[in-house]
Amino acid sequence: MKKDIILSGVGGQGILSVAAVIGLAAMEEGLFIKQSEVHGMSQRGGAVVSHLRISDKEIFSDLIPYGAADMLLSIEPMEALRYLPYLSEEGWIITNSKPFVNISNYPDLEKVLSEIKSKPHNVIVDADEIARKMHAPKAANIVIVGAASPYLGIAYESLEAGIKKIFGSKGDEIINLNLEALRAGKEAAEKY
Repeated sequence: MKKDIILSGVGGQGILSVAAVIGLAAMEEGLFIKQSEVHGMSQRGGAVVSHLRISDKEIFSDLIPYGAADMLLSIEPMEALRYLPYLSEEGWIITNSKPFVNISNYPDLEKVLSEIKSKPHNVIVDADEIARKMHAPKAANIVIVGAASPYLGIAYESLEAGIKKIFGSKGDEIINLNLEALRAGKEAAEKY
């Protein structure tokens, strides 16, 4: 088993939490992981990217080469486009449909989504709306993890265990909210 995943978004969207949930889920299954440094965190709203490599064999590099990512998981659609050169021909794009418009020249959203849809394997969900309906707007990142869950090669129960570990100190209400977000994202992906 090998999964090379590019995680992208903007500062404040919880890319570190996404990496931690997936990484802990992989470790739950006895897999090796390597994660690169996350760039852009110091600026809220700045571009953030992380390379997450998962394998049943030892991993020697934490960086994913261009054209080799099995998945591009993005909390923001333009950031999905920014990292398309990393995606393999058979790779999956899992992204939020709602933009985080923090620049005056943000590209036309329909063109952004059209480019994503032009790739053979894509899942686009409105994670912001799903999280808002749950009264948990900060859970959009976990909705995206749920949308990616059918394609990660990691048991869904391991992702649930990762959420319980990451959010354990915040109490049962936060854990259950994130478990609900994970489930809602999975359901949205299955409908897509």
